[in-house]
Amino acid sequence: MPPYTIVYFPTRGRCEAMRMLLADQGQSWKEEVVTKETWLQGPLKASCLYGQLPKFQDGDLTLYQSNAILRHLGRTFGLYGKDQREAALVDMVNDGVEDVRRHCGRLIHHNYEEGKAKYFQELPERLKPFETLLVQNQGGQAFIVGDQISFADYNLLDLLLNHQVLAPSCLDSHPLLLAYVKRLSARPKLKAYLASPEHMNRPVHRAQKT
Repeated sequence: MPPYTIVYFPTRGRCEAMRMLLADQGQSWKEEVVTKETWLQGPLKASCLYGQLPKFQDGDLTLYQSNAILRHLGRTFGLYGKDQREAALVDMVNDGVEDVRRHCGRLIHHNYEEGKAKYFQELPERLKPFETLLVQNQGGQAFIVGDQISFADYNLLDLLLNHQVLAPSCLDSHPLLLAYVKRLSARPKLKAYLASPEHMNRPVHRAQKT
């Protein structure tokens, strides 16, 4: 049996970055898919520490909160920078990704049709910090921090790919981010995962609209 289990809804949502990380690191995992009907019945929700998913099993360790899970996997696979300085920058990037993810979640779940034009008009400014960090790190030809991939790279890549699903040209004003997406997506194991039905058939969010 795989040592890892992801318990989540049938979407990319809060779990796709950890799936991409595991796939790229050559790991296998089990999926326990939770339907809306099962969730609304109540017992599973009541059993979750914070009353929400994802739930992540690593052997006998149970974790909740998607960013805590990513940090755990970052420590497990050496994806947390090469020293304390890089680790601090990786944490900063991941918090920045969370900020944008929350904005996107509000758009998707509350006012997509009315708010999408304004959201994507403001998106370049929200993405600007990540392009700035890329420029500062080997002129944008490497990872978001340092010279090795980190868990924040997977989270940022997932965020950018999701936005491209919603608006395919949304990165055109950020050529370094566009190149970053292409470069990371070409990593052999990650490329295979991104082309798999498991990834392709999952909507970005439960309330995804196009």
